[in-house]
Amino acid sequence: MSALFDILRTYKEIAIFLTIALGFLIGRLQIGSFKVGPVLGCLFAGMLIGQLDIHIPAIVKTIFFDLFLFATGYKVGPQFFYGLKKDALPQLLLTVVVCTTCLIIAYALSKLSGYDTGTAAGLLAGAFSESTVIGTASDAIQRLSLSEEEKARLINNIPVTYAITFIIGTITNVWFVSTIGPKLLGINLPLESKKLEKEMKKGTEESPELDSAYREWVWRAFRLSPGNLEGLTVLQIESLVPDARILVKRIRRKGLIVETLPETVVAGGDILAVAARYHVMLQGLPFIGDEVHDKELLDIPLKEVKVTIASKDIAGKTLRDLARNHGSGIMLNKLMRSGQELPFEPATVLNFGDVLSISGSEADIARVAKKFGFAEKTSNATDLIFVGTGIVLGSLIGLLSVTIGGIEITLSTSGGTLLMGLVFGWLHARVPKIGHVPEPALWIFDTLGLATFLALIGIAAGPTIVVGLKHTGWNILWTALAVAILPHVIGLLFGKYVLKMNPVILLGAETGAGTSTPALKAVQEKAQSKIPVLGYTIPYAVGNIILAAWGPVIVSLMTR
Repeated sequence: MSALFDILRTYKEIAIFLTIALGFLIGRLQIGSFKVGPVLGCLFAGMLIGQLDIHIPAIVKTIFFDLFLFATGYKVGPQFFYGLKKDALPQLLLTVVVCTTCLIIAYALSKLSGYDTGTAAGLLAGAFSESTVIGTASDAIQRLSLSEEEKARLINNIPVTYAITFIIGTITNVWFVSTIGPKLLGINLPLESKKLEKEMKKGTEESPELDSAYREWVWRAFRLSPGNLEGLTVLQIESLVPDARILVKRIRRKGLIVETLPETVVAGGDILAVAARYHVMLQGLPFIGDEVHDKELLDIPLKEVKVTIASKDIAGKTLRDLARNHGSGIMLNKLMRSGQELPFEPATVLNFGDVLSISGSEADIARVAKKFGFAEKTSNATDLIFVGTGIVLGSLIGLLSVTIGGIEITLSTSGGTLLMGLVFGWLHARVPKIGHVPEPALWIFDTLGLATFLALIGIAAGPTIVVGLKHTGWNILWTALAVAILPHVIGLLFGKYVLKMNPVILLGAETGAGTSTPALKAVQEKAQSKIPVLGYTIPYAVGNIILAAWGPVIVSLMTR
């Protein structure tokens, strides 16, 4: 074993990859509804490997952290800037209140408990499950006028405290928002969710819509009986079912296949190629005629692409509007916002940066993509000029600082990188020809970037973990509970009585402001609906930025 330990100390790259592999393995562990996850798993693995006293240059973790921050900003950039618009003001104000309250409570309790600066930063990061605070606070500590030994001690206390408080904060957040939150608001969450879904469906009888993604589309061939639907246009037939959309793409007439247009008139004996959701096909379409087998007619070349909303003429419109004006020949399979799947109804409003997964003919796809924004590139190449420039500019901006009330406020190089990621993500959504970063690359930058950063943090903190735990004491458990719960209590009351938010949207917004995707999933399970995600995306984007900025702020407050 001593030979293995010597190898790990000498060849540090082996130690790093061993830590990552072990961390992702630990991340698969699940205790009840709590899953460790690769991020926390890599931190634990780093602390374990770190017992060997392995010294890895700090620049390595900085590189991975910058890639993670840029990817985070790039993903949420369009939603972040959309959140600054007037109609998103309630969600924005709620996020500011929740995140600010979190900072104040973490600072006050840290002072009362006699915690040092590193422990306070770790408490803030863990109790609100915001790992970016580790990096931004560490950068701020590095700039303090302290000895190198003291800086190292404070920085090592951050991940030690984070590891403890993250578990408490995550479990508490999931339980409180999903179980206690509805009781505090005095609502029946499933009932309120169904009520909101019903309101969003209003108007379905008067106009077609892009139907729900939860039921798949199917194609069938129907032969018109003489006198049945004769003289109607394709557009009229597609509007016959009031509660759903149907598409008529082809007709076989006298043995020949004819591609249809909205104004194409059908005749008796025609065989129609019809598409609809499976349940619509079973319940609502037998009136067209007898179903027949016609493989050639149904052999329709279809294309499925992801289209990003980047047009000011489309953002802000409802799916009902788009279906009425642009939906001919198009099937909507999925709607994504900030990486989360949204339920969609006729009244669902589209935002900049939303991604629609649509199917249709190549011509229809091209028409809609040009009108809506842009279709996702099929290339796997990453625009590294774009990524590198963003990180450089962000780091330079992060070097700037201002002093307010004796407190030095600075983004730090990491905060600047996050900010420029937001700007560049928004820029790509507006000018799609530049800045393409495919999903696999984003996953590497995001997941592996953060996991590796925390693995290296854990390796550095490993030798001092026992001393750090003794220094922190069991009091940290109760402190973490308070930091995790109290901001959400205040946020729920503020959202209900001051902002007058819909309670279902409010609960979703609370999970976003707390940057907790597990809490969102728990609320959706309790609601028996995906509808709470409508309140999640903007607070999640804004909350990530505010909480990351709190890292240098809490360091300044604790060291005044």
